[in-house]
Amino acid sequence: MKSLYTWFGIIAIVLTSVIGDVLISRAMKQVGDVGKLWRQAGLFTVIRRTLSSPNFLLAISAMAVAFFSLLFALSWGDVSLVAPAAASLTFIGNAIAAKIFLHEKVDRRRWIAAVLVAAGVALLAG
Repeated sequence: MKSLYTWFGIIAIVLTSVIGDVLISRAMKQVGDVGKLWRQAGLFTVIRRTLSSPNFLLAISAMAVAFFSLLFALSWGDVSLVAPAAASLTFIGNAIAAKIFLHEKVDRRRWIAAVLVAAGVALLAG
């Protein structure tokens, strides 16, 4: 039963981390080039624009849920499983989400890397 809780924790980490990463990417694309904005309007304008983005605030919330899911998963399972599985599955989830939601071009090399990462997770789980 503890193993099932551990995997539910890992899944929660992965889902909320991917959601947070996608939302933070959208938010920062809406804000624009931070360096250029900082030079033109100052640091407080960058902070104001960033904090006024709903996507940014949702991303922070999702990342907080991911962090607390990590705490729960570590209380149920070994760090030698939870940390690598969560990190590698998040990598795969980010590649898929970038393609679907952000319409990014994910090249063949990244897909091959994602498959190799998935194989590593399968070895860890087995």
